[in-house]
Amino acid sequence: MVTEQEVEAIGRTLVDTRQPLQARFRALFTLRGLGGPGAIAWISRAFGDDSALLKHELAYCLGQMQDSRAIPVLVDVLRDARQEPMVRHEAGEALGAIGNPEVLDVLKQYCTDPVIEVAETCQLAVRRLEWLQEHSREPAVAAGPYLSVDPAPPAEEQDVGRLREVLLDEARPLFDRYRAMFALRDAGGEEAALALAEGEWGSGSRSVRLAQAPGRTRKWRNRVTRERASCPGARTPPRAFPEAGRHTCPHFPWGGRGQKGGKSCLSRQWLAATELGSGPWECGSVT
Repeated sequence: MVTEQEVEAIGRTLVDTRQPLQARFRALFTLRGLGGPGAIAWISRAFGDDSALLKHELAYCLGQMQDSRAIPVLVDVLRDARQEPMVRHEAGEALGAIGNPEVLDVLKQYCTDPVIEVAETCQLAVRRLEWLQEHSREPAVAAGPYLSVDPAPPAEEQDVGRLREVLLDEARPLFDRYRAMFALRDAGGEEAALALAEGEWGSGSRSVRLAQAPGRTRKWRNRVTRERASCPGARTPPRAFPEAGRHTCPHFPWGGRGQKGGKSCLSRQWLAATELGSGPWECGSVT
């Protein structure tokens, strides 16, 4: 049993700006694993940090913890227009991940937010909560291979070709395309990975999750070339791809796949972002 003093020590590492970002991330994910009001309180304190990447992950972890005690701070972050779009986007997604319908009204308010990543994410969160209500009497969806709380449940369809069609069809509701995306991720295999790579040129919130998916089809990393399976946002100027999508590129497709060949590219992007003063592009995967 972890004591309050131990939680406090971990929390102090998280909020200490003198600590390396990697150490603070380890503290964050340790708190996520521990859970409880103390962990939530320390995570919440860090939203005043200058690092957009860290604040994005704070919101992500609070959502994955699925503890309703995190709702007030996430609502505050979503409402705070001074926060970076990638942070507000993740706060909206986290509210949907917690699964408490009491936040529906708040999320609906931001479905028309002028920041597209925020608006689309809130639309997805609303639809997820409605889906959960509609299926509340059915058996719970079995946990996928990645043990994550996703913005949409994977589609029941198993045919990769049909899932690809849904994913790429911009006339379909975003929620349906997300369901196809997560079904492809769970299916794995070369064909699914290539389908996901085709869809990476998204806009708004869609580009964020599409950037993750090829990196999570680990088995096929040597057969799906880096040109196709690595996020195009990693190879484009910072203002030509949504920041919330670009930040995911090094973390999942390269860092998540453990592919050493991506290190030199990540280093170049880190230097370019430093010159541009692009805060969100903090290549935590370069180690």
